[in-house]
Amino acid sequence: MDLLDILTDKGLRRELPTREEALAVLATTDDQLLDVVAAAGRVRRQWFGRRVKLNYLVNLKSGLCPEDCSYCSQRLGSKAEILKYTWLKPDQAAQAAAAGVAGGAKRVCLVASGRGPTDRDIDRVADTIAAIKGADEGVEVCACLGLLSDNQAERLKAAGADAYNHNLNTSEATYGDITTTHTYADRVDTVAKAHGAGLSACSGLIAGMGESDADLVDVVFALRELDPDSVPVNFLIPFEGTPLAEEWNLTPQRCLRILAMVRFVCPDIEVRIAGGREVHLRSMQPLGLHIANSIFLGDYLTSEGQAGQADLDMIKDAGFEVEGAEQTTLPRHRVHAAATGCGGHQEEGACGTGGGCGPCGGHGESAPAVEAAGARGAAGAVGAAEAPGAVAAPSTEDEARTDLVRVRRRGAGTELAPNA
Repeated sequence: MDLLDILTDKGLRRELPTREEALAVLATTDDQLLDVVAAAGRVRRQWFGRRVKLNYLVNLKSGLCPEDCSYCSQRLGSKAEILKYTWLKPDQAAQAAAAGVAGGAKRVCLVASGRGPTDRDIDRVADTIAAIKGADEGVEVCACLGLLSDNQAERLKAAGADAYNHNLNTSEATYGDITTTHTYADRVDTVAKAHGAGLSACSGLIAGMGESDADLVDVVFALRELDPDSVPVNFLIPFEGTPLAEEWNLTPQRCLRILAMVRFVCPDIEVRIAGGREVHLRSMQPLGLHIANSIFLGDYLTSEGQAGQADLDMIKDAGFEVEGAEQTTLPRHRVHAAATGCGGHQEEGACGTGGGCGPCGGHGESAPAVEAAGARGAAGAVGAAEAPGAVAAPSTEDEARTDLVRVRRRGAGTELAPNA
């Protein structure tokens, strides 16, 4: 039996591959790539069918972070020309979330820059969750606020949060090379706090920071041990003005191999293609849907994604369907009776309210108004993409496509409609 047959068989039985098998996936050749995608696709369809879960990011507080994470455009000392603003008001955040939900997003991810939230910040986020769920009680809300202190996860849970996102990002051995202001252990502790409070844990990685294949396998195996409900796979967006601005190490083929390796190690966990999808997968994004079962809709925290309607068209054209609010994301065997975070709503034998993170309307807004907000976002995105000079001439083979990195100038924190 060859490698891919072994990995497919293990994935269908939820059996963990060996480290050597995971490393071998990353070492496959371009000639083998479609076979790798097909094998990972069999495992994906076994546990998630042809559904794609849509997530929508709302950046509650942008920039001005005291941490020194080398990959981040919001880091201490960053010279990236990103948007910088303090906390959005609850009604502003709810209005931003409305566009994503109108575009088909099942989950809203509330993100704030900083080391971690103060107790006052938790109160702010609690008010924001109330505003979002007051408009649509069925929407899933994931918070991503940095390192948690004691009892903060419990307070978020009580406020109605379904999940908490905190990524490991890279292997423990190399973590000190990308961040010095906190430790890998701090991140593991925050994921444990989310788990302990009954929140659905969402934790993932960033690929493309100069790490080795062994580092990638290490972090994915560490994530598997933490047992999150969802694993976002980010591909580094090398922002000018950050220490990793020149780290253009990824190709579309490399990204697909990484996604496949994650799927084989985490066969029945929600795998999300997160930041950098458009920059690095480019025209091969639809192949990624055969491996991952979740994506972000529209823009990211500080960079612009493709138009929300383009995401929806891509899903349909690739033969997949958007996961509905009434559908459960995770397989039944991963649904725990006492936990929220199954990624769906109450079904016979299911857990209840939903979970798994990695991108509802405003007060008193009618459904037509929410739909109009989504339509304005899509129209604005098309206009931005077609603006003269917005896209550089096609690059030569193997040349980094730096023209695809666009700083976000629309959506929450701006006067422009969001891209959803």
